[in-house]
Amino acid sequence: MQFRIGELADKCNVNKETIRYYERIGLITEPSRTDSGYRIYPEQTADRITFIKRMQELGFVLNEIDKLLGVVDRDEVKCRDMYDFTVQKIEDIQRKIEGLRRIERMLVDLKERCPENKDI
Repeated sequence: MQFRIGELADKCNVNKETIRYYERIGLITEPSRTDSGYRIYPEQTADRITFIKRMQELGFVLNEIDKLLGVVDRDEVKCRDMYDFTVQKIEDIQRKIEGLRRIERMLVDLKERCPENKDI
């Protein structure tokens, strides 16, 4: 399936300028164009934008996402400092997981301390 920019924006829940920006900075490849100049994007671009947005939701910045995608794209230049980057991100993620576990334990404790009866 192929999409025009508006269709792609709707499918990925982003605006057209986001897509154009991702093209300019190289996160997505420049699409082919129709004879009348409309951008035509393949399904893989929708998958890639969805991946980018999900990674942002998880706390990655575009520069970090670019590094990760560089590995996917097999770009050796972008792999240069991947080891240090991944070690740092793993440590960050482990800290966040531990923080979430502490919050979970606190909430479970509060739930157990509070009666279920809402009339009290």
